[in-house]
Amino acid sequence: MKTQTKPLDIRDFLHSDEEIAEYINEAYHDENPRMFLIALGNVVRSKGVSKVAQETGLGRESLYKVFSGSASPKWDTLKKLLDNLGIEINMQANSA
Repeated sequence: MKTQTKPLDIRDFLHSDEEIAEYINEAYHDENPRMFLIALGNVVRSKGVSKVAQETGLGRESLYKVFSGSASPKWDTLKKLLDNLGIEINMQANSA
C-alpha cells in the first residue's frame, strides 16, 4: 500500500491570533523580504480574501497581485491588512 501525502498548507496551522502574529513576525525577520508578503498572503487567504478585501476596502485582485509578488504594496495597504488581521508592529532597539 502506497503512503498518501498532500502538500503542506501553512493555513492548516494558523488557528489563533497568537499563532498568526508569531508566523508574521518570523516571516518579517527572514532574510528574504518576500517571505513577509508570502506569510501575509497565507494569513489573508486563511481568513478569506474576499472578506478581507471587503472589510479593508482593498480590491481582491490587487491583493492577489501583492501576494503573488507581481506588485509592490504601499505602506497604507500593508497597514490596512495588518489592522484587519489584528496584528500590531512594535519596534525596539537592537541590543547587538
